Amino acid sequence: MEGSVAFNDNQRDYFVDDLDLKHGKHMHCTEDRLDSGLDSMKEGEYQDILKDMEELKLAESQRECIQEPWKEQMTEDRDTLLHLAIIHEAKECIQQIIERSRNDPYLNFQNNQRQTPLHLAVITEQPLVVAALLQAGCDPRMPDQSGNTALHIACRQGSMSCFSVLVQFCSREHLAYILSCANYDGHSCLHLVSLHGYLHLVECLIQLGADVNVQEQCSGRTALHLAVDLQNPSLVNLLIEKGANVNSLTYGGFTPYHLTYGRQSTEIQQQLYKLTAPELRELPESDEEDETEEGSYSEDDDMYDDIQLVGC
Repeated sequence: MEGSVAFNDNQRDYFVDDLDLKHGKHMHCTEDRLDSGLDSMKEGEYQDILKDMEELKLAESQRECIQEPWKEQMTEDRDTLLHLAIIHEAKECIQQIIERSRNDPYLNFQNNQRQTPLHLAVITEQPLVVAALLQAGCDPRMPDQSGNTALHIACRQGSMSCFSVLVQFCSREHLAYILSCANYDGHSCLHLVSLHGYLHLVECLIQLGADVNVQEQCSGRTALHLAVDLQNPSLVNLLIEKGANVNSLTYGGFTPYHLTYGRQSTEIQQQLYKLTAPELRELPESDEEDETEEGSYSEDDDMYDDIQLVGC
């Protein structure tokens, strides 16, 4: 064909290699090429070539994993090089490791305390590292040995910078899951910020979709119950403003108003008295019967009549 150029085996290096590109060498075409070359292929050859290219990419990625033995290195506490780099705030090292571990399970590796690199980045207050990890594919839903996700830790620490990055780069589905998730103490993120009195974070979590009436799993207290326990009138006002249910009952049947008994703040007590349903203002009766000296006796005591302590 007119204008075509034939290459023998010794001329294949005409195509620019990677080294030439790195040194800034460029090829200049004297005329535009109008055809893609696909018309000269037989039917099915193009799809076969695409399939071969995909297989080559997969093989290359597998070879890269095999050729990175540093990913297998860890301390006796099962801290990887990435864990250690974050702990010591070695920024350049962190960046290089993250770049070479995109969408790799290595990013979610947990040490003996079940901390991922993301947990440590929040603990050490490194929001830029938090952002880099999330963008590289780190899973924000993973809990540590206490059941805390990275967001739970940010809430507990009151870290607004790490909190902001986490909620910004989490997917909508992941964030919804985390907000409804309780740690092993039964506390959600909203409970944690309420316990520590972080009013701004309380407001942020509710705006993000956290349930203002979620109950902690241990006793069934809501954030409003906790606010009364803490005698924090500002938190009480904020939660009520955001829709907290003043008639919510703990597992023992107590409203937030019931928790004002014996507490110093008359302001909180008077406020909740007005808002609580009249039928819920009285303290619930105890299920335990009053015990007398005779009543405290148990039939089970007879089981141990024949037991004598040595030396008695």
